[in-house]
Amino acid sequence: MSRGIRKSSIMPAASAKRKRANEVHSGKITQRGNIPQKKTEAKTPVGPWLLALFVFVVIGSAVFQIIQSIRMA
Repeated sequence: MSRGIRKSSIMPAASAKRKRANEVHSGKITQRGNIPQKKTEAKTPVGPWLLALFVFVVIGSAVFQIIQSIRMA
């Protein structure tokens, strides 16, 4: 008779090791591709002074256009 190692005695240890590895890495599968974002304040591309100047120019231009169209009529 041959004295071989029975698979049934090895399988539980390998199976437990595989099961533990699956549990450890199963949570990471949903996080794939998700890069944690740094929490920073949303910065506007322009400063408040530049925005105020832009609004002043646009509204002032509209007011002058209305005055000019009233004079021409």
